[in-house]
Amino acid sequence: MEFRSARGAVLQLLRTVAPADLPALIEWMRTTRDFDEFTQDNNDIMLKNIAEDLRNCLPLDTMLSSEHLSLRKIEQQPEPTVHVDAFLYDEDFIDSLCEEGKMSRNYCMVCGSHQTAPLGFISHSFSLVELKFIYHHVLPDLSGKVLVDVGSRLGTVLYGGYLYSSALQLYGVELNGDFCQLQEMVIKKYQFTDRVKVLHADICTQGSLLQNADVIIMNNVFEYFLDEAEQARAWECISHNVRKQGSLLVTVPSLEDSLSRLQVPPEIVNTMLCFGNLCFLRINPNQHF
Repeated sequence: MEFRSARGAVLQLLRTVAPADLPALIEWMRTTRDFDEFTQDNNDIMLKNIAEDLRNCLPLDTMLSSEHLSLRKIEQQPEPTVHVDAFLYDEDFIDSLCEEGKMSRNYCMVCGSHQTAPLGFISHSFSLVELKFIYHHVLPDLSGKVLVDVGSRLGTVLYGGYLYSSALQLYGVELNGDFCQLQEMVIKKYQFTDRVKVLHADICTQGSLLQNADVIIMNNVFEYFLDEAEQARAWECISHNVRKQGSLLVTVPSLEDSLSRLQVPPEIVNTMLCFGNLCFLRINPNQHF
């Protein structure tokens, strides 16, 4: 049905509504979110379709048995903590899972009692809202630029970059082969291959890529996957190779938090603007760790 016919049909329907109920119906039409699926941006819809594809390939906690160190570190948190991927499960989705008894936001502090406390949630992915914020408000125009996502995991930064930016090339560097396969599946299915490439590699072997990067994104990339010595080695590699004038680094947690536990001084930062947990860094190529 074309616009003119559809408009006529809607108006005709409104004329059949009881006069006493018409104001309530019009107010509902103005405020309801029931129409969201018809008004969402096509890029948002595509990312939600990707999330659904990935949910069908992964367990609820989105953790793989091959992630030995990450699983152990989550178990060692001072308070009970679960991994919930923010890209795959937004707040509404989590609420529905809780209603179905498949997930809980709380844990029992004394077994069998009604004393409960909130569970800690951790995610290694940006949510859809965070992706849009990064590409629409944090980063500048990426036309002709190269973006590198260190520890690309499910590839969410790459897919968001493809849809929400004009970046010339988007590279994901991922150490886990299983996640690389998932990313390749999505990239092929949604035809992102012209601008997105995933490398199954240790970032410390990708010096040339880092040297040519205009934007580097790191989201919970080392803390849960490397021991402290390996983290220090990775940061040293990054400090030696991110030398391009005006390069930008987006990190979660902040650079200071990441380095405070390690024997790595953070003198590479020239200018830093903070957006919540996102730290937006401009690199001075003449400074070193």
